This record gives sequence, C-alpha cells and structure tokens, in this order.
Amino acid sequence: MSLTMIIVMLVCGWLAVAAAMLWGVLRITRRHHHPVQPAPAQEADKAPSQHANAH
Repeated sequence: MSLTMIIVMLVCGWLAVAAAMLWGVLRITRRHHHPVQPAPAQEADKAPSQHANAH
C-alpha cells in the first residue's frame, strides 16, 4: 500500500471516529435535556430598595 493511501485511510478513520463521538454526545444531550421554564419577569417600574451609592 502506498504512503498516500495510508494517510488518506488514516484521515478517513479519524473523521469516522470523530463523527461517531459527536453523534453520541448529541444523542446523550438531546435525551437528557430538561426544558427550562422561563423565569417570571420583574416589574421595571419598581424602585430599588437601596441606592447603589448608599453607605
């Protein structure tokens, strides 16, 4: 087998392993994803209880 063919097969094997690992990680994250409920919005017109420069 020529050196070029060995390098091409090495790169193809590396890409196959990387794709398999990425597929597995995406599968796990999608399976264990818990939907997050949005936090209730705070009212903007309320004044803060303390001023930022209060001592």
